[in-house]
Amino acid sequence: MMIIDVREAYHRALEDFGALVHRIGPEQWDSPTPCVDWDVRDLVNHVVGENLWAPELLGGRAVAEIGDAFEGDLLGDDPIKAFDTSAVAAMQATGGAGSLTRVVHLSFGDVSGREYVTELFADALIHTWDLARAIGADERLDPELVEACTVWFSGAGNGYRPAGAGAERQGTSSEADAQADLLASWGRQA
Repeated sequence: MMIIDVREAYHRALEDFGALVHRIGPEQWDSPTPCVDWDVRDLVNHVVGENLWAPELLGGRAVAEIGDAFEGDLLGDDPIKAFDTSAVAAMQATGGAGSLTRVVHLSFGDVSGREYVTELFADALIHTWDLARAIGADERLDPELVEACTVWFSGAGNGYRPAGAGAERQGTSSEADAQADLLASWGRQA
């Protein structure tokens, strides 16, 4: 059970990610991230791709119909503008009440719009930490969003991990806070 409205949680997480995108220095785009094999540009490109998928999938199209439209470099010469444009489209697509009741046709099967938006939220939240770590920004995530993601992922994680959502859970100390524990559940070492 999500503590806050999942659409609000997603929009807040995406806004937090976007604030960091706007802080990326020209020399940081090729910096490594906690995501194996991804530098900062790859990470932002991934989130832009997720953003571009949202209107299509919530609009009723299937992954097979869209094909490889969102493969490759989606950032072009202006990565910040590419992110901003994609974020607006994703927030518009996920903002209405109907977005939660739609059936979304993903590559592994159909899910509710609520489940899909929750996946988008979790992805944006965890990648916010990844980007903060990569560019040396404040790594503290919004505690309310951490709690909401923890509640969802504690029930859904075992189903998503085999599909590639997060790496193997990392160990934490007994003093680990909620954020460190959530990140560990996604395979991150805070």
